[in-house]
Formats: sequence, structure tokens, C-alpha cells
Amino acid sequence: MSKTIKTDINYLMAETLGYQYGISPEVINDKAAQAAQALKAVQKARGTGWLGWTELPYNQDAIVEDILQTAKSINERFESFVVLGIGGSALGPIAVHQALKHLHYNEGTKAQRGHPRFYVEDNIDPERMKALLDVIDVKTTCFNIITKSGGTAETMSQYLIISDLLKKAVGETWHEHIIATTDKEKGNLIKLAKKEGFKLFFVPSSVGGRFSELSPVGLLPAAVCGIDIKAMLQGAKDMDERCKNENLWENPALLQAVIQYIAMEEMGINIHVMMPYADSLKYMADWFCQLWAESLGKSVTRRGMAVNVGQTPVKSLGVTDQHSQLQLYTEGPYDKVVTFLRVEDFRVKQGIPHGCEDFPDVAFLGGKSLNALIEAEYQGTRYALLRSGRMSQTITFPKVDEHTIGQFIYLFEMATAYTGELLDIDAFNQPGVEESKIASYAVLGNTGEKYLSKQKEMASLPEAKSEYII
Repeated sequence: MSKTIKTDINYLMAETLGYQYGISPEVINDKAAQAAQALKAVQKARGTGWLGWTELPYNQDAIVEDILQTAKSINERFESFVVLGIGGSALGPIAVHQALKHLHYNEGTKAQRGHPRFYVEDNIDPERMKALLDVIDVKTTCFNIITKSGGTAETMSQYLIISDLLKKAVGETWHEHIIATTDKEKGNLIKLAKKEGFKLFFVPSSVGGRFSELSPVGLLPAAVCGIDIKAMLQGAKDMDERCKNENLWENPALLQAVIQYIAMEEMGINIHVMMPYADSLKYMADWFCQLWAESLGKSVTRRGMAVNVGQTPVKSLGVTDQHSQLQLYTEGPYDKVVTFLRVEDFRVKQGIPHGCEDFPDVAFLGGKSLNALIEAEYQGTRYALLRSGRMSQTITFPKVDEHTIGQFIYLFEMATAYTGELLDIDAFNQPGVEESKIASYAVLGNTGEKYLSKQKEMASLPEAKSEYII
């Protein structure tokens, strides 16, 4: 079993960064009472309301066995596995697959992969759907449609396209190509699945989409591709134990929440950049962006008071984005904290041969490794931020495997919950997203009462002026 991931906050502390730009331990300690209340509130609410995700590492033994058996059957019968979903139904499976499988997984032979080719259709660009259909054979593909409500227009439109193709391609057995992951009781998809005889997995009613990766939403796609889902859940369980600690300085999620709360509320640090120095962790930053943005970007407190809080998450890839974003981070506004994701032990070591001896600026690389180079680039970027008085912290993965990925997911889910408590907001709703959905469906002609009302509301908008269109 791998070791634990560690968070190093030295480069955002005042002793290192300077008292003008950093956070002092005294300021953190001043928040200890608030932190204790946040810890108590979250722990008391575990498994209730929208906190069902807290129990996912513990209450899925039978579900995991069903998933493993289903994954085995899919591996025996299908050449490709496609997830139809959006938001949390897509970002988690994408991030975990990128982290734990070969970075060119689909380009490998079947013998190299050992498992079906894997695709996630997380958008409705018509060219994207055509591109998928160009490279798969629906007759040898299993489709996992994931929507808790069964009313997600993006996902259900994909379902209508795929089900029509399957009926034409394979006839009466078309339903055997579809697995539905949805709510156990409510929504359109559960009714449809029971009518058509789809294999079913359930999203617990107390688990929201962005917290669902450790449920069947993420576990089935992972298992199909040979990822050890039991080790992921064990990693989450181990992190949970650390995140229950009442000592603020020994609880990584609670300390993270307090730091980001201070940054937001007292320092004007309203942008949180996540910068992995490993391609395997690239999409973990995407997953984090949804979790942090939808959970913390709120206009009112629980008591209905206007606050308009939140910290804008930004994804950035080291070393790549040193050449596109770092200039802004080092010399732009003092409104960002950078979280580096660093890997201590990569799964391979790639040496750099000697050569170009006539060019000292190139020759010095000979005999070193890409492993050493990416570590040096990380250290250089961290130092450049320090010299500019910019806050950063580092989360180090001893290695990227199922256990450490499970830890990371649970760490930030719990940090999000604690931060919501400190901000006194509902971290589990997304009214801004719902407004967009209603408006979109109204434009498309949904005749439900709330959509008709929205159509009238949108019709009253001022007419666009031609002079503003250039």
C-alpha cells in the first residue's frame, strides 16, 4: 500500500513569504474555534442531507462486488465502453482514468490495454458525437448513461441518438448494450431503465454529482478499465480518518479550509490555481474546478444574507503552462493562491542522453532525466512565486496510484464541506446552474410550466442593437 499524500504550506506562511503577503500561524490559530464548529457540524451531519458522500468508503461492499462482476462481463463482451454524462458524471471518470491508466490508453492494442477502449462524451457538440461514432462500432460497445435526475438534456439527447442506433444495429438485444446509473426512485431514467430492462446502478439520493466519483458513477468506469476500486475506497477511508482530527494542524482538510477562508475573506485571494506537475494528474485539476466552483460560489448565506462569495478555480499544467500563465501569476494582481500537485516517484524513469556538446545550454542536460527536470521546473516555479510574494502550497503524491487518488478526492471533498461551513453557505446546491438549465430548455421549447414562464421572461429582454454587433 502506498504512503499518504502530504500538504506543504510553507510557501504561503508569513515566516517564508513575508508578513505582507503570507499567513501567520497566529491568524490560523485565531480561527481554531470556528474550525472546531465547522468540524463538528460536518461530522454531525455525516450521511444525512447532501452528505451521503461521506459514507461511500464504508457502505458499498455489496455494490462493489456487483460492479466488479459487471465489469468482468463488459470486458468479455465489448470492445469499447462509453460514458454518456456531463459535469460530475464525466469529470470524475475522466480524471481517474487519466491518473491511473496509460496516457495513450486507447491507442494501445487490446493486448496492451487488457480492457475495452474508454470514451467519455461530456459535451453535445455535434461534431464530437460524429467523431465518436466514426471510431467505435456500436455493435461491440457498451454505453453507461449517467444522470441522477434522468432529465439532463445533454445526456438524454445522447441517449436518444445511441439507443436509436443500437436498435437499428443489433435489434432486440439493444438494451444489453446499456447500463444506467441514476437515482433509485425519482426521475425519468429509472423509469426508462425498468421499462427497457437496462442493468442498473444507483447514485445515492444524498450524493450530489460533483461528490459522486466514489459512487457507482465513477467506480464502474474505473473497474471496467482495470482500476482497483477497492484501493481507491481504502485511500478515501484512510484520508477520512485524518480529516476527523480535532487538532487543526493535524487535519489536512480542515487546515486547507481555514487557509482558503482566510485567503478569501481577509486577503482578497479570490483565485485558486491548481497546477499539477504530472500529466497523470492533469484532469484532477478539472475535477477540482467543478467541486470548488459549484460548491463555494454562492450569492447568499444559509440565512439568506447577500454575500457573493467564492474562489475562482483555475486549472494549469506544469510545465506546459509556465509558458502561458506563469507571467500573470508572478507579476499580475495579488489575488491568487497556487496549489502545486507534485509526484515524488513517477512510474517510469526517462533518461536524457548526452549530445549537443557544442551547445553548453543543451549539453548540461545529458546524463540527467526527465524526472529530475520536471522536479527542477516545479522548484523553479515555486521559487519564482516566492520571490514575487505570491502564495503557494504543494500536495505531494508519493506515487500516483489508486490509494493516493482516493486520498486526494476525499481530501478536497472534505475541505470543500469545511470551507462551506466557515463561509456559512450551502456548499451542496447549485441554483446558478439550475437557472441556466431552465433558460436553455425554455429556448428549446420545453412546454413545462416553469419553462413557459421563463420563455415569457426572456421574451421581455431588450432587443439587441445592431450598432453593438461589429
